[in-house]
Amino acid sequence: QVKMEESGGGLVEPGDSLRLSCTASGFVMGTYGMCWFRQSPGMEREGVSCISWERNGATWYDDSVKGRFTISKHDWEQTLYLQMNDLKPEDTATYYCAAKLFGGSHPLGIYDYNYWGQGTQVTVSS
Repeated sequence: QVKMEESGGGLVEPGDSLRLSCTASGFVMGTYGMCWFRQSPGMEREGVSCISWERNGATWYDDSVKGRFTISKHDWEQTLYLQMNDLKPEDTATYYCAAKLFGGSHPLGIYDYNYWGQGTQVTVSS
């Protein structure tokens, strides 16, 4: 049974940091490209950062998070991470991890992914 579970969200103040985790089971993460998406109420789900399945681990970041967020994929742990620094109120959203077999480093349409997690809430507020 495939399962992906996000954790690490919470309520923080502007400028704080969080590290999100996405732990997968039921499939071999090493053959999957992985992405983080986020969604705010009334908004479409948007790509935040992605990492390729390939050994080079190519990454992509949305312009809004470049220089602040870092994605990493630990295949031996079956875990995807998103280190988020210098958080801003506009980062407030539910964050989801997504997996695509042999996926690359750029986000695809939401229906193109094989698996999704249930999401973890990140709220940035003073």
